[in-house]
Amino acid sequence: MSEAVRKEMLDHMKRAVDALRTGLTKIQTGRANPAMIEDVIVDYYGAMTPLKQLATIAAPEPNLLVVQPYDKTQMDAVVKGILAADLGLNPANDGQVIRVKVPKLSEERRLELTKTIKARGEEAKVSLRNARRDANDALEQRKKDGDISEDEFHRAHKKNDDTIHEYTQKIDDLIEEKSKQIQTI
Repeated sequence: MSEAVRKEMLDHMKRAVDALRTGLTKIQTGRANPAMIEDVIVDYYGAMTPLKQLATIAAPEPNLLVVQPYDKTQMDAVVKGILAADLGLNPANDGQVIRVKVPKLSEERRLELTKTIKARGEEAKVSLRNARRDANDALEQRKKDGDISEDEFHRAHKKNDDTIHEYTQKIDDLIEEKSKQIQTI
């Protein structure tokens, strides 16, 4: 019975870590990465569409992204979408492809990005704590209902605490890795 609660908590924690990992790949590190702009929303004939569905995005050089829309008539819409995303990128349209130069990061910008990364990490940790709280509340309710014993409740509670420490360490590792990446590039 307590394993179902634990499984639900683990699923929630895994999703939180995966969401953080995905979110961190989109943060600009001074190095071109297609993930930086693939989710930019473009007004495609009145429908708001992610850029990755409208174009091929490549990083042929460490500081350059090349966007090649499938529909050449939508080049201006793609440029507007990238500008509207407010990523600090300036796309250039040459009629065939859109070149997006990724600027080098200033020291001030690096510190700002580091703070952003830490804030996202804290949000993920809050999500972990919420999952643990919900699991512990469910265990408490099952104990009150007589579905699980006092000993089983305490074992499950301890497992939950150990699990949150494990996932918190994963988040800390992700934050540290991304912060180093920003500071060294």
